[in-house]
Amino acid sequence: MTEKQKAPLIYIVEDDDALRDSLCWLIESAGHRVVAFPNAECFLAAYQPGAGACLVLDVRMPGMSGLQLQEMLLRLHQNIPTIFVTGHGDVPMAVNAIKRGALDFIEKPFRDQELLTKIERAVQIERELADPRARYRLIAPRLATLTIREREVMRRVVDGRPNKCIAKDLAISIKTVEAHRSKMMEKLGVNSVAELVRVVVLAEASDLSVESS
Repeated sequence: MTEKQKAPLIYIVEDDDALRDSLCWLIESAGHRVVAFPNAECFLAAYQPGAGACLVLDVRMPGMSGLQLQEMLLRLHQNIPTIFVTGHGDVPMAVNAIKRGALDFIEKPFRDQELLTKIERAVQIERELADPRARYRLIAPRLATLTIREREVMRRVVDGRPNKCIAKDLAISIKTVEAHRSKMMEKLGVNSVAELVRVVVLAEASDLSVESS
């Protein structure tokens, strides 16, 4: 097997021809293999389970939308790490998609390096979590470091509640929420709500407790 054949395979599903070509060039320049499709139907016709390391998926497309494709893949028990690309995203939509297995959510226009960083993370997670034992080793030590209050804040952040509402729920100040939130995300090694939701979903899939006691 050549080095090129060993490179991670990245799927792209994007209906905008110019953007699709641009994404192909960008991702190939980072050393990955790329297969691109103009719509979800073409992707499904060609998709080989287990072959791809990551799926870069547009949310809004003619015919089957990106979110509908995600639902279809879930019904087929295919949980390929997915990065949604959209010009219409918001936090509730992102949280909803991520809870269903998506890795991250990026809004147009975005910086090239921002997308490449997310793809590299997807490739790494796919490698680490292929083995359920690796999944446990990755998540369990991080969760064990959280305090009860940090877990309370974590659960509410994952549910999409803003800091103001979390402060009211827990009868603490917004600054205190911000402090707990910052510390919690630092301990878990995440930089965004999308990554946090991914960690919690994986923890629940591994039967790890994410609730405060």
